[in-house]
Formats: sequence, C-alpha cells, structure tokens
Amino acid sequence: MHLSPDDIIFWQLGGFKVNATIAYTWGLMLVLALGSHLVTRRLSKGLERSRWQNLLEIVVTGIVSQIGEVGLAKPRQYLGFLGTLFLFVGTASLFTIVPGYEPPTGSLSTTTALAICVFIAVPMFGIGECGLGEYLKEYVKPTAIMLPFNIVSELSRTLALAARLFGNMMSGTMILAILLTITPFIFPIALSALGLLTGMVQAYIFSILAAVYIAAATRSRKPPREPQAET
Repeated sequence: MHLSPDDIIFWQLGGFKVNATIAYTWGLMLVLALGSHLVTRRLSKGLERSRWQNLLEIVVTGIVSQIGEVGLAKPRQYLGFLGTLFLFVGTASLFTIVPGYEPPTGSLSTTTALAICVFIAVPMFGIGECGLGEYLKEYVKPTAIMLPFNIVSELSRTLALAARLFGNMMSGTMILAILLTITPFIFPIALSALGLLTGMVQAYIFSILAAVYIAAATRSRKPPREPQAET
C-alpha cells in the first residue's frame, strides 16, 4: 500500500525521478487536451450534433451556471480557469476505475500546486477587474493594522485548500487499499463507486471555493458605480 503516488518510481536517473504523480498528471493533461481537441474540431451549429458535443455543451453550460450563481458577473470570463480545475480534479477521480492508476490528487505536491494556482489567480482577476490600487486598498481596511492579518488570511486559505483536497482524496485511497487486504471481493467494489462520487464532490467543492475567492476579490474590492441621472 502506497501512502502517496510519489512513492511509486517509474524511472530514475541520478537525482531525477519520474514518479506516478508526474506521469499520471501529464498523462491526464494529455487526455484532456486530446479529448477536447477531438470533440471540438467539428462542432455543429445545427440541430444534428454528436453525442460528445452534446455532453461537452452540458458540462460547459453547467459550469458557467455554477460560476454565475457564486456571484461572478461575467461567468465566461472565468470559465477557462475554473472549468479546468473542475475537469482536472474530477477526471483524476474518474480514472480510478482503471487498474493500477492512482490519482495525482492523492499527492500533496499536486494539491499544493492547484492551491497555488488559485492563490495566484485571485489577485490577477481582482486587479484586472478593479485595478491595482483599489485591490491593494482592501488589505489596509479599515486600518493599516489589518495588513498582516489579511496577508496571513490569504496564505492560510491557500494551505487549507491544498490540505482539504489532499486529505479527502488520500483517505479514500487508503481505506480502499485496507479493505482490499481484508475483504477483496465485496467492499472494495462498493467503496470504489463511492470514491468516484466523492472525487466529483471534491472537484466541485474545490472549484466553487476558488470561484468564491475570485468573486470576493472582484466584487467586494470593486468601487461602487455612481448612479446615473435620469434624463
């Protein structure tokens, strides 16, 4: 039983190692990129559409709808980033049905990288929406004393994102491995199905939390518009 896919080494040359986390992460990105290319290369605007295009439109429409419900005024502006987060984490969980595959999200290095992406994206979207000055002013409101507390809040939020996703994904893998050694026929099948559901829930939670953080950066820090006089 491996506590993390980092422990599985596929190839090593000196101090350079290619472990399961790296291999499965790049493999997963290749599958997503190739799959999106194959689905979108012949899109139809008519009534007759392929099943894959219908599935893609359902997924995209659902993600855009959820982003809008969080409170972001322009959901499609954030679709690329938030949609990619959801699809990566969700697909990593769905592939657990493949024998020998271990989700890269079971590694703390992967979840930390995802959390850092959110950490960088939040100020980028916030600055792009309301400007650098207005964004930075929020850190010293209501007084400058709040500056270190707001900085700690940003860092702790990133740490919580990484730890939450890593803990939930790794715990499911460990429980499945333990039950495989005790009852190798009955419980692992049911738990694998439950693990697929749990993985999709974690993908949803991670993406929604990222959307909430971006919404807070772009909405609460945006200067209110003055009402226009009626003519």
